[in-house]
Amino acid sequence: MSVSCGVECVFVLGFARWMWKRCTHVGSDDSATWPAATAEEFDAVPRVCRLILAVYETDLHNPQFPPAGGYKLNPDWVVKRVAYEQTLGRAPPYLIYTDHDKKEIVLAIRGLNLAKESDYKLLLDNRLGRQMFDGGFVHHGLLKSALWLLNQEGDTLRRLWEENGRQYSMVFAGHSLGSGVAALLALVVVNHRDKLGGIPRNKVRCHAVAPARCMSLNLAVKYADVINSVILQDDFLPRTPTPLEDIFKSIFCLPCLLFLVCLRDTFIPEERKLRDPRRLYAPGRMYHIVERRFCRCGRYPPEVRTAIPVDGRFEHIVLSCNATSDHAIIWIERESQKAVQLMKESSPGTIITAPKVQKFERLKTIEKEHKDALDRAVSLNIPHAVATSEDESHEDEREPSHAKREDASETKQKSSGNSANWDQLVEKLFKKSESGDLTLNKDAAASKE
Repeated sequence: MSVSCGVECVFVLGFARWMWKRCTHVGSDDSATWPAATAEEFDAVPRVCRLILAVYETDLHNPQFPPAGGYKLNPDWVVKRVAYEQTLGRAPPYLIYTDHDKKEIVLAIRGLNLAKESDYKLLLDNRLGRQMFDGGFVHHGLLKSALWLLNQEGDTLRRLWEENGRQYSMVFAGHSLGSGVAALLALVVVNHRDKLGGIPRNKVRCHAVAPARCMSLNLAVKYADVINSVILQDDFLPRTPTPLEDIFKSIFCLPCLLFLVCLRDTFIPEERKLRDPRRLYAPGRMYHIVERRFCRCGRYPPEVRTAIPVDGRFEHIVLSCNATSDHAIIWIERESQKAVQLMKESSPGTIITAPKVQKFERLKTIEKEHKDALDRAVSLNIPHAVATSEDESHEDEREPSHAKREDASETKQKSSGNSANWDQLVEKLFKKSESGDLTLNKDAAASKE
């Protein structure tokens, strides 16, 4: 009798401890040890959010739902707008914008539309371990959508970059569903830069706002110098290891699903999670906007923390009434704009330190953080993780071949057109079934292209 009572007490105490840890875990805990971001590196986020919001408008000259302060863009610089009627369900709507002030070519992709069946089909086109790319696993449907989009717009992006003197940056941005497509767009472009005129890696950027978990951990860390993920406080999507297709199957009972996932993952050891190569994560460097604190009411002035986490990478669901509202692009735009203003007002570097020196020092710090994250991934035995020295040697090996092919490809593509090159890439990554549908080769890897 006494033994059974003891076991029961241990069980009750263990469950009470678990409930206390889960109920007191808040979004700010995920980035409690991260350093603060600078205004210079985060300044692009509000601008990118406004461009994503602009995709929702039908007429930017007469916008119906502008954010506070307006979109702050020149409608005449919009190169192309594509709606659902043109994508035929292959990708979410998007726009291409040439920002001559910031010297950027931006491809912005909107988020999930709950009323569109095609968006659900895109999410459902996946299962864990189905698709490999560049030595890791990625979401099958999102990769397929990214390749279709590049096949449609690769010629336009290349032309814009060359017409602007090969000086502009290429920026891919997306929210929610669009963030996964944008991240995999950047992944493909970085591995096939010669197909966009030989654009340098340091001129390719991706901003994944409220990002979907779309790539394995080794890829998320490897491309942290290219991809930035922006997360507002308690957002559920970057934290939910459940496959996207299961999340949106249960969209109308999401709190129940999140609680069950939270309960299940509590009893999975961290080592087991890290060893699973199929497990998908939010991509790149993380920027976490924190505006609420434990046991305190209301919103506080937002602060932005940044890091390239390897272990503990937004693994814990936050049981919060704001878990879904923090996913909204309009809130992210609003809070990121406030955060940038506060950082600019409180930054002592604008007075004491010369801007160029400050920027140089921050770039050095970011580069060191990326190298440390790569080494940390190797030390934790993350599947397919690459050490810093190996990654640099592979990059050096690829760079000369791109340089050698650039002049020859320019001459060849003047006659054949750039779209043919993307068709060749699609043929390598896809195979046609007997019915004529395109299916991805399971063993396709960008490193072999």
